[in-house]
Amino acid sequence: MYLKSIEVQGFKSFANKITFEFHNGITGIVGPNGSGKSNVADAVRWVLGEQSAKQLRGGNMQDVIFSGTETRKPLGFAYVAITLDNSDHNLPIDYEEVTIARRLYRSGESEYLMNGVSCRLKDVNELFYDTGIGKEGYSIIGQGQIDKILSGKPEERRELFDEAAGIVKFKRRKAASLKKLEEEQQNLTRVNDILSELTRQLAPLEKQSETAKIYLKKREELKALDVRMFLAEMERINAQLKEIEEKSEIVRQDLEKTGKDFETTKTEYEVLEKELEAFNVKIEVFREESTKKALEKQQLEGQINVAKEQISSAKQSDLQYRERVEALEAELKQREESGKLYTEEKAELDAKIDEIRQKEETAKNLFRDFAFEIHELEEQLEEDKSEIIEILNHRGSTKGKMQRYDAMMEQISLRKTEFNQKYLRLKSETAKQEEEKERFEKEQQEIDAEILSLTKKSNKNEDEITRYQSLLGKSIKEQQVLQNDYHKEASRLESLRNITERYDGYGNSIRRVMEQKKRVPGIHGVVADLIKVEKNYETAIETALGGSIQNIVTDNETTAKQMISFLKQNKYGRATFLPLTSMGAGRGFSTPSALKEPGVVGVASELVSTEIEYESLIDYLLGRTLVVENIDFAIAIARKYKYSLRMVTIEGESLNPGGSMTGGAFKNNSNLLGRRREIEELETKVESLKNQLEAKQKEIDTYREKRNFHREESGRLNAALQEQSLKDNTLRMNQKAMEQKAKEIAKEYTDLKRDLAALEKQTQEIEENRESIRVELETSDKREAKLEDQINRNQEKLDEKKKQENAHSKELEALHLENAELSSKQGFAKENLERILSEKKNLQRQLMELAVNVSDARDEIEKKEAEIEKMQEAIESAKAQEAEDEAKLQEYLAKKESMNQSHKGFFEKRDELSGRMNLLDKDLYRLENQKEKLEENQESQIGYMWEEYEMTYSSAKEQTFEEPLERSEIKKAQAEVRNEIKKLGNVNVNAIEEYKELSERHTFLNAQHEDLVEAEKTLLKIIDELDIGMRHQFEEKFAQIREEFDKAFKELFGGGKGTIELDEEEDILEAGIRIISQPPGKKLQNMMQLSGGEKALTAIALLFAIQNLKPSPFCLLDEIEAALDDSNVTRYAKYLHKLTKNTQFIIITHRRGTMTAADRLYGITMQEKGVSTLVSVNLIENDLDK
Repeated sequence: MYLKSIEVQGFKSFANKITFEFHNGITGIVGPNGSGKSNVADAVRWVLGEQSAKQLRGGNMQDVIFSGTETRKPLGFAYVAITLDNSDHNLPIDYEEVTIARRLYRSGESEYLMNGVSCRLKDVNELFYDTGIGKEGYSIIGQGQIDKILSGKPEERRELFDEAAGIVKFKRRKAASLKKLEEEQQNLTRVNDILSELTRQLAPLEKQSETAKIYLKKREELKALDVRMFLAEMERINAQLKEIEEKSEIVRQDLEKTGKDFETTKTEYEVLEKELEAFNVKIEVFREESTKKALEKQQLEGQINVAKEQISSAKQSDLQYRERVEALEAELKQREESGKLYTEEKAELDAKIDEIRQKEETAKNLFRDFAFEIHELEEQLEEDKSEIIEILNHRGSTKGKMQRYDAMMEQISLRKTEFNQKYLRLKSETAKQEEEKERFEKEQQEIDAEILSLTKKSNKNEDEITRYQSLLGKSIKEQQVLQNDYHKEASRLESLRNITERYDGYGNSIRRVMEQKKRVPGIHGVVADLIKVEKNYETAIETALGGSIQNIVTDNETTAKQMISFLKQNKYGRATFLPLTSMGAGRGFSTPSALKEPGVVGVASELVSTEIEYESLIDYLLGRTLVVENIDFAIAIARKYKYSLRMVTIEGESLNPGGSMTGGAFKNNSNLLGRRREIEELETKVESLKNQLEAKQKEIDTYREKRNFHREESGRLNAALQEQSLKDNTLRMNQKAMEQKAKEIAKEYTDLKRDLAALEKQTQEIEENRESIRVELETSDKREAKLEDQINRNQEKLDEKKKQENAHSKELEALHLENAELSSKQGFAKENLERILSEKKNLQRQLMELAVNVSDARDEIEKKEAEIEKMQEAIESAKAQEAEDEAKLQEYLAKKESMNQSHKGFFEKRDELSGRMNLLDKDLYRLENQKEKLEENQESQIGYMWEEYEMTYSSAKEQTFEEPLERSEIKKAQAEVRNEIKKLGNVNVNAIEEYKELSERHTFLNAQHEDLVEAEKTLLKIIDELDIGMRHQFEEKFAQIREEFDKAFKELFGGGKGTIELDEEEDILEAGIRIISQPPGKKLQNMMQLSGGEKALTAIALLFAIQNLKPSPFCLLDEIEAALDDSNVTRYAKYLHKLTKNTQFIIITHRRGTMTAADRLYGITMQEKGVSTLVSVNLIENDLDK
């Protein structure tokens, strides 16, 4: 397995999407400071699950998203993906290639992806267990981790060794087991609390269950009597219903007969309606046809008029056609005469043109001869003029050289002046340099003193940070103890509140009613909720109340009645209600003298506190019960007052009037009164613990603020130190710059002397060149005069030849004009001849078309005259039909009037039948009402039987009784049974089922309790086994790491000794680890006594030892060799190559020796400010030396 690629987009300085491709061996990542090299290591650490922004060199996690530059906007997300080759299936996943990706949005949302599928961070961590890969592993090592290995406390090095020993997953399993053990112990505490509560509830429910069984037996007797009464009532109602049904049938038959007569009349009426409607339609259609025929007649008359107009127009056109034919024939004759004249004129013009063209050709030949001679003279003139121009140009150039030499002499003079000024400036700068040197030395002394002062303050501040950190750690431990106590008591309080809110220990009917408390404001609560009792008297008062403790208090009888209906409707059982409006004050305690007897505590109602509105109710329930200290005092008082008093003892025994006694051990005490007290006590305790926690938190916050203040002060001092160091560096740089400047001034003195010598030599060369230029100018003047004389002679010859050429040119032009004029006349003659021929053809075509039009016009006249005759015949026929239709229409209208008379008779008969039907409907409605009332009574009886016993009429008839009873006897027996049921008092019918459910729940929780105890034992056993396994494995691997560390140390240092040791007297799984180093030629010493380079090389030796023992698939090293010198870098690079057999290395470096060891280099640069870009270079042998 190895790392194939890293894809980065929007992560820190990598704004653009960049992909790093990797292969086995060593890949180097190089670049200048600040280019973003270390961001590659941060990206890998981040995608593997790093949650600390500080570890990624940021303030918060949003800092990893590209924040923009002056020219780029910030991005909205960061994305990193690493792809690993898993062809050897080292990772427990069925893929040849595994890609892990992480994406973070600026809004705070984030996600992990495994091969493109969303996953959890836990899945990523579990995938890389025991591979060395991960944010806590040793596959990514930066300078920060090197410092942590070197400078950290021994216990802080555990993570690295635990990962190398392969016990991290076991430690995590142990942590999970401990967490689960804590949860199981909390569950056990809750189950114990619930079991204790259930045990107290069982005994009262058992007693209520026995009472409920007697009640159910009496209810069965009442049910039998109710069934008999129900059957008797049903027989009476059925007889009355039968009588009403017979009367209804007679009325219904009469109504049906009248309805049939009404329907017959209605049908006849509808037939007549349809006939009348059809007749109206027929008349309307007839009228429409008459109108249509009249329109057709009018259309025919109009068409006749149009045809007549068309005939008149055709005759007029025929006359015009004849006149046009005569005109065309005359015009055609004229065109033939014109054609003959144009033919003769064209023949004369052709002869003249031939003659002119011969003369023109002779003149052209003569003109060409003159042009050739003129051309030769012009060329000779041009050559002479060009030579003169060349002479003039050369002379100008020579004069230019002379001017340039003059200018150069002026410049040389200026430069000499400039060199003198430069000499004076250099002398001034040398004096200034001496002054600056003295000032820099003084500033250096001041900065050194300030750095010393800041260092002392920083050390003192660090001591304060350490002190407050210690106090903070102590306070946090105390806070954890308080938190455990708080959560334990809060858990008990929540459990007790849940039991109270669910009304556990109360009957099902009570719970159902109390669920409606929010919906029904008239429910005040159960008696137990409305009173408060001191802890000493709880058992006595609960005994005194008995079953009344579960009675429900309401504002009035209406609310109580509403809730009874609710229980009935939903079959939730029964409950006793105490309406405040009907609970008057009791008669008070009837024997005041008994209050003075020894052992008497007081009347039960006086030992209870409640709100004013419930005082009468409490007096009613407890006002006649005496509370005494013990049963002996109670017996003595009972004897004295002849067993007429009701008494309860503080321990819960009761003595009733008449002498009966109840007592003994409570099997299970429901302690309904004690619940509220326990809740209040727990609330007080929880509030106290909460206040202590808040105070402790304030104390922690104070320590943390002071620690943070000193940290900020430390940061400020460090910043000031850094500022002074920067000034120190700047000063030293200025001193170096000053020394460099002095060297530059000395060099300028030398250059100045050399330049002056060069100027003297240049002046001498210019004077020599100026003399040669004067000779050259005189020679060119003589040649120019000779050429001008020759040009004048040739120009005279040329002028004479041009005069002769002009005379011949005018003669040629006259011939050309005459030729053009004759050609133009010839063209006009030809065009006129062609036009005459075209016009003749056009006139002949028009004559033929006119002949055809004349023939068509005659045919059209004859056709229209025939159409007019036919249309006149059709008009005569339409007039006759119109008279016949008018007669038929009058006949239809007379028949319609007769049908309207018959229609009125049907109206009267229909109204008579409708009135009779209304009377019969009323009689039937009255009988139906009587029937409905009886049926309602019947339904009421059936409903009562169903609500009370879920019994139907048919199932009631199946009941058999030994002897029949009269209705009066049945009513009497019902009253007796109801009185017996009333004497039983408040009965919790659901107590039987509740007792059964509570017993089953108690049994179930007992079993659950045993399971939790067993689970606790199992978890403790697992933790012990994990501890044993981890100890054995850590001991074995630690010894191997020690051995490998010594080997790597000797190879990297070239000798010496390196070892690791565990802190003594500590658990091997928690003990810190010390690193001891003995470089060659030195004594054995701890890490703090080594130089920076020795420390770094020791830490590298330890990392390489771990890699040798347990190689990770890949290892990313971020400038870990920065502190090494060149010889140690060479050893480091050599050792790296040894490890590439099992591990792929990606190294971020500045060192040339490390770069040489790399098989491939990636260059990171910032071509655009703030944006990292990538350059890849494959290395071949000796590339770095070129």
